[in-house]
Amino acid sequence: MGLALGPAFLAALFFLPPIALAVIVAVIAGMASFELLRAAKVAHHNGMYIFTALAAAAVPVGHALGYGSWTARAVAILLMAALFLPALGRYGTEREIRFEHIIVCLFGGVGIPLFLSALVQLKRFDSGQFYVLLPVICAFTTDIGAYFAGVFLGKHRGITQVSPNKSLEGYIGGILSGCLFMLVYGLLVQRFAGIDVEFPIMALYGLLGSIITEIGDLSFSLIKRQCGVKDYGTLLPGHGGMMDRFDSTTFAAPMLLLLVEVLPAF
Repeated sequence: MGLALGPAFLAALFFLPPIALAVIVAVIAGMASFELLRAAKVAHHNGMYIFTALAAAAVPVGHALGYGSWTARAVAILLMAALFLPALGRYGTEREIRFEHIIVCLFGGVGIPLFLSALVQLKRFDSGQFYVLLPVICAFTTDIGAYFAGVFLGKHRGITQVSPNKSLEGYIGGILSGCLFMLVYGLLVQRFAGIDVEFPIMALYGLLGSIITEIGDLSFSLIKRQCGVKDYGTLLPGHGGMMDRFDSTTFAAPMLLLLVEVLPAF
C-alpha cells in the first residue's frame, strides 16, 4: 500500500476531482492515528481505536465537501462523548480508561487530521495542485538536506537528546535545502505550467516550512522516545509506518496553508 500511495497521490492532484485527494488524506490520517494509539499503548477496549480512526478519516472528507469547520466540531464532540462515556462507567475498575489515553485519542482523531487536511484545503486554491506539493516537497527536501549535511558536515551533535545523533550543521543544512528546493520548484512551476511565481515568497515558504518541518520531525520523535518505540508502524519495512512518513508533513502542511492564505506566491 505504501508503494502505491505516491502514484495515487499524484493522480488525485492532477487528474481526479478534489474528493479523491481527500480520500487519500483520510486513509493517511486514519492509519496514522491508529499507529499513534498503538505506540502510546492505548487500551483496545470500547472501540477507542475504531472511533479515533473513523474520526480522523472524516475530517479531511468534510473539508473536501466544504464543511470543514462543521465537520471538525462535530467529530470533536462525538469523539469526546465516545471516549468519556465509557471512561465514566469504568472508573475505579481494572479496565479503567486513563485520561492521558483519551488525550492521545483526541490528538490522533482530531489534531492530526486537522493538520493534514491543510493538503485538501490547498487543493481548493487556483493552481491548487501545485500548492499541495509545497509541504510535501518542503518536508522531503528538508529531511534529505538535513541528513546529508549531518553526515558530511556534522560536528556539533547532541543539540537535543530526542535525536542526539543529529547535528547543528544538519539542522542548518535542512533549512538551506528546503529554501533552495522551494526556489527550484518555483522555477519548474513557472517554466512548465506558465504561472508567474513570486520567488522571494517561495524562499519564505522554504525558510518557515523547513523550520516547522524539523520541529515536527523532532516532536513525533519525542513521542516515540517517551512511548519506547522505534517506529510507529511497519507499513514500509525499514522505513516505519504511515505516521513515520508523514510526521514532518503534519506540521508543514498547516504552516504552508497559512502562508499561502496570507502571501500567495502564484
